[in-house]
Amino acid sequence: MAVSTVSDDGKFWSGLKTAHAKLPKGAKWKLAVASKDGAKAVNVIDHDSIDAVRDFFEPHTGTYATTEYFEADAANAVGLPR
Repeated sequence: MAVSTVSDDGKFWSGLKTAHAKLPKGAKWKLAVASKDGAKAVNVIDHDSIDAVRDFFEPHTGTYATTEYFEADAANAVGLPR
C-alpha cells in the first residue's frame, strides 16, 4: 500500500497516470483512490517488495506528495481486489 499526503493533486494524479503506463513486469495496480479534497491518496500495488514499489512510485509522485509504504495484511483485508 502506498498512502500519500498530496501537496498538488493535479500533478500527483498526472504522475500516477504516467506511472500506470510504465508498470513494471509482474506488478498489478489493484486500487487508486483519493479523498474528496484530494489531500490524501491510497494506492494498492501488488509487487515483489515494498522497496520495488517505492522505487517505481517515487519518481512519478515524490515531488507532489509524501508517501508511506506498507505491506498489506491481505489475510485480514475486507474487499481487497485479488
